[in-house]
Amino acid sequence: MFDLNLKDKVILITGGSDGLGFASAKLLSEQGAKVALCGRRGDYLKEKANIIKEETKNDVLDIQCDVTDADQCKNLVEQTISHFKAIDVLVNNAGTSAAAGFENVTDQNWEDDINLKLMAAVRLCRLVLPIMKENKSGSIINAAIGGGKTPNAGSLPTSVTRAAGINLTKSLSNEFAPFNIRVNAICIGLIKSAQWERRAGNSDVNQLYEEMSKRVPMGKVGKEIDYANLVAFLSSDRSAYITGTAINVDGGLCPVV
Repeated sequence: MFDLNLKDKVILITGGSDGLGFASAKLLSEQGAKVALCGRRGDYLKEKANIIKEETKNDVLDIQCDVTDADQCKNLVEQTISHFKAIDVLVNNAGTSAAAGFENVTDQNWEDDINLKLMAAVRLCRLVLPIMKENKSGSIINAAIGGGKTPNAGSLPTSVTRAAGINLTKSLSNEFAPFNIRVNAICIGLIKSAQWERRAGNSDVNQLYEEMSKRVPMGKVGKEIDYANLVAFLSSDRSAYITGTAINVDGGLCPVV
């Protein structure tokens, strides 16, 4: 395995109990990182954290947290610092799909999506950046989607909040580059995950993936590890000269770079 030199790096991942966040937490722990992960369901989160611990024999901290709540975000960072004494990497991964036509999106839908996908990242960046500035080092990774660059019809409010997240990424990268803090975004395409399984319901999810694959230039839907691999790379010093980017992980789906 290619060594990313992640041993003993402290990495905080939001939305880490399922899907892309869990896959990333597991890979990072396998690479020797000390991982703190959060989720809203405490018992379920602990169960998933224990799976990683058992497989990697590494220290994994699970903290129940709803990232839409400012006080819980503060507690998340404080507990991570108390346990690990540092935060080297923040992965703002928490989020869920919310896509509809403009006329069907209520004020509450807008507020909920902004709070979950934008303001949670704002709050957590605000909390960890002073720590990273003091250490003169750090990496922040923000989950986004290709629709944040080129939105399709019926993709609101997610396409707007993800576009804001990409803007936040570039703004922070410019402001904090003098402190050797890197900020990047990952624009996720069509990747196999639990949300697609839920959407398939009683139908065959593999048939759904086959239909989705027809939209992708590479002719296939991605895997969770495809996202996790990039999270690991951007967490590592191997990406030390990369900042202010929004990298597509989508098999060529997004029409812009």
